[in-house]
Amino acid sequence: MARFIFRRLVLAVVTLWLVISAAFFLIRAAPGGPFDGERRLPPAIEKNLLASYHLDEPLLAQYWRYLRMVTRGDLGPSFKQKDFTVNELIAAGLPISLGIGITAFLFALLVGTSIGTFAALQHNTFQDRFLSGLATLGLAFPPLIVGPVLVLVFAVGLAWFPAGGHASVKHYVLPTIALSLPYIAAFARLSRVGCLEALDLPHVTTARSKGLSRRRLVFHHVLPSAFVPVLSYSGPAAAALLAGSMVVEEVFSLPGLGRYFVQGAINRDYTLVMGTVLVYAVLVLALNLLVDFLYGQLDPRVRSEMVASSD
Repeated sequence: MARFIFRRLVLAVVTLWLVISAAFFLIRAAPGGPFDGERRLPPAIEKNLLASYHLDEPLLAQYWRYLRMVTRGDLGPSFKQKDFTVNELIAAGLPISLGIGITAFLFALLVGTSIGTFAALQHNTFQDRFLSGLATLGLAFPPLIVGPVLVLVFAVGLAWFPAGGHASVKHYVLPTIALSLPYIAAFARLSRVGCLEALDLPHVTTARSKGLSRRRLVFHHVLPSAFVPVLSYSGPAAAALLAGSMVVEEVFSLPGLGRYFVQGAINRDYTLVMGTVLVYAVLVLALNLLVDFLYGQLDPRVRSEMVASSD
């Protein structure tokens, strides 16, 4: 197991390097620069600015310089927000993005698995068909559509929640719902299928024939088996929730990491974009590694494959 984790860590480091390299060269290939604006700067001032940020050096020299900075934990200064470094901006925005992403993930996991489990236990009934239809419908509404609708109904129309900002817990209710809705539907569908398959397993059938209570049957026999496909989807879902927070942060005016990424891309703030890409990549790789480990702990067959692959 230790060798398997070590190999995955090495693969994660290589993947991270490839992501950094691709992002570095792609953003510099885009038209425009960080100091282009409506009014052209005098050549002398522009030359001094480029020299102060080492943008007058050859591209490969800039690349190696940036890699050395990253290995030291320094993401450089922001080209547009000159009073802040990228580290400071990320430190301010990351807690907001993580708060929304983690809350939305846990909410989607709890509600989605509850709906899917209940639907599976009511298989081929009206409740099952109704909940399955809602889950299918929920997949068709991304946060880009759900967010403005929630603002229009619950903030403007009913005035139950604020339309934007982050001053209190109430400011996070609508963003969390908007971000989690498609994933509630996905978790509901996966858990329903997993529960239906688990109900047909021999040990579950035996437990049911012995008169085991429904509550004990579900929590001790059905859910552990049904949770395997849900867990395998949790890694990509958590990563997508973190990336999807960009849209939600713009809609609800939240100063999170996604908003900094959008602003940096618009302003050609190279270091800010690179810093946010780096943080997102680290989070995605860490989540996938964690899910692989938990997947092996939950499913003995996968754990055996991990041990065999390490030998």
